[in-house]
Amino acid sequence: MSSDDPLLAPVYATGRYKPFGEFTLADVHARASELAAATGWGPTARVASVARAWAELASAMQRARCATVAELDPGAGAEFARRVWAVPPGGSLL
Repeated sequence: MSSDDPLLAPVYATGRYKPFGEFTLADVHARASELAAATGWGPTARVASVARAWAELASAMQRARCATVAELDPGAGAEFARRVWAVPPGGSLL
């Protein structure tokens, strides 16, 4: 895997950072729930699409019977990395 591999992108969950590809189905469900709970109106309304993407990732993992994100098809993993903001839009949160 190259350093540009989206599955290596560090994402905060369960009290620490870990590579996006190592997220388990339970991690993905927890992240989707956490973000859905933070969704509201005004500026937080933008969180809804990211929460939905995490929920869709969980569904894709269940359908493919994947234990981790890395087990998905590489193209699907990269697409979800973008949609769940594991790889931020424009490449940086700064």
